[in-house]
Amino acid sequence: MSNTGPISSTTIVGRLAPSPTGHLHLGHARSFLIAWWHARSRGGRIVLRLEDLDVERVKPSLIEATIEDLRWLGLDWDDEPYVQSRSAADIDAAAQALLDRGLVYPCVCTRKEILAAQSAPHAGETSTVYPGICRGRFKNLADAESASGRPAALRFIVPDKLVHIEDEFQGVREFDARRQIGDFPIARSLGLPAYQLAVVVDDVRQGVTEIVRGADLLESCARQWLLQEALGYPHPRWWHIPLVTDASGRRLAKRSDDVSLARLRGAGVDAWQIVAWVARGAGIDIGDRANARDLISSFEMMRLHRSEVRVTPADLAAFGL
Repeated sequence: MSNTGPISSTTIVGRLAPSPTGHLHLGHARSFLIAWWHARSRGGRIVLRLEDLDVERVKPSLIEATIEDLRWLGLDWDDEPYVQSRSAADIDAAAQALLDRGLVYPCVCTRKEILAAQSAPHAGETSTVYPGICRGRFKNLADAESASGRPAALRFIVPDKLVHIEDEFQGVREFDARRQIGDFPIARSLGLPAYQLAVVVDDVRQGVTEIVRGADLLESCARQWLLQEALGYPHPRWWHIPLVTDASGRRLAKRSDDVSLARLRGAGVDAWQIVAWVARGAGIDIGDRANARDLISSFEMMRLHRSEVRVTPADLAAFGL
């Protein structure tokens, strides 16, 4: 961990947490600028975490490109960049603690088996909810791996309760944990942590007190809330903000290189143009060219537009594309 000292209970700590699995696009630029402005405008700190657990897709070149893109936008952070995979031991310890307390169980299901079970009668209303095939199936981790002949994932046992998420932007959201979320993986196997647990452990390690991110991650918030509760961790404050889409309403994605910052930079677009585009959607009155730091004092989260932000042909033309 790169923090050099304890964080007081009154310190605001926001985070930038990109996954270096592709080039950042306009949607990322908007989320990160807003998260940065939100913390900095109230005297808060910012930490940068590179969420690199997807080993099949992460490349060293993408890690460097991600940092370069953020710096190009004019963003900074208060510690050295924190690489998530380097905290694997702490994440494993949290997984083991949950296992020791009987809050997770081994799962050896393949995707095919899960899909087959979900298509059966009474499999549940939501296709993404795990149908509980391995819950209570094995005595322990060794039993599961011996019986299946393959490494076992660890699934968190979701309690039968309603989860109330108090989102500062979206308002109170309610999730039926068993029906809408279902038991979810916290490790692909012991020693290979999954996203949900890794994020929860690292937020505590880095002293994160607030999280600003896209509205598509609101359901992940419920999973993380359950893990925080199980581990005795504090809940941060959440702001899930509207997404950026293309002109047809399709969400921007890394895999299709949608309006990537690399593409924009290559086309000669200046960072101030991206900053100005985000600022206008955040209700900031911007006149002459301004960098991200110039607009810190003008930012107020509640001025943010409530609807999805579409990248229109006029926007692309203004960028010279």
